[in-house]
This record gives sequence, C-alpha cells and structure tokens, in this order.
Amino acid sequence: MSKLTPSEIEKLKANLKEKGYKLTPQRRAIVDIIIRNEGNHLTTEELYDLVKVECPEIGLATVYRTVQLLEELGVVSKLDLNDGCYRYELVHENENHQHHHLVCSECGKVIEVQGDLLDVLEQEIETKYDFQIKNHSVKFFGICSECKQE
Repeated sequence: MSKLTPSEIEKLKANLKEKGYKLTPQRRAIVDIIIRNEGNHLTTEELYDLVKVECPEIGLATVYRTVQLLEELGVVSKLDLNDGCYRYELVHENENHQHHHLVCSECGKVIEVQGDLLDVLEQEIETKYDFQIKNHSVKFFGICSECKQE
C-alpha cells in the first residue's frame, strides 16, 4: 500500500495553506484512498464509498469539494472516459503530460499506456503552428484482449 512520503505531505500542506486551506483528516483520508487505489480510476462516488469506511462521518459533498480542490492543486487529474462520470487519478511529478489510456468498450476496463508516444507529433505541431503545448489527453476506445477472446 502506497503512502504519502513526509516530504509529499509537507508539500501538499504548503500547497493547501498557500490557497487558504488545511490538510484536514478527511482530506488526508481522501488522498490516501486515491493513492492506495492508483490505477483504478475511481469516480467521486467510489471514492466516497471507500473513504466512508475509514471516516464514517464524512459527507459526499466533502468528497466532491476535496476532489475539486485536489484537481485545482494539481494533485489529481480528471479523466473523462465518455461514460457520463469523471474519474480521478494521481498526478506524478515526473510526468510531463497525462498518460494515455486504452478503454474497453465491452467491459469498461481502463489500461494505462506507459510512456509518452506523442513527443515527435508534439514537436511537429509546435513547429508547424507556433503553438506551445502544455498537456494533452489521449484515449483509445476498443476491445481488450480478454473481451476479444469471449
């Protein structure tokens, strides 16, 4: 189970304090659940169900507000898989851009593509259009290997 390192906690606290917020036990619990479920692309409701086990007093509105705040702070990023709900995942400092995702149209599984495959394309776009790219999001929709076998 992953945990925030002391330096990451201090950084998060400083980031929250800078914006006039504190790292409350509820916010800390939400961040811990996101970390422990890395790669699962949880919705706000799924986060709420998991956090409620550890913090029974927490409300859904608190989870919504916290996730929104964490997104503003760059701790998590919002992922739209075109299924009507947003999912959230941890942002890693070493990533220049969001990573790419493969989404199975049959079972809904999400597979993260390792590595940024668009470096050459980005350079070409930046040169051709005199446009500085800050980020990109790529999703491929199809059928996963398990669903293909069925």
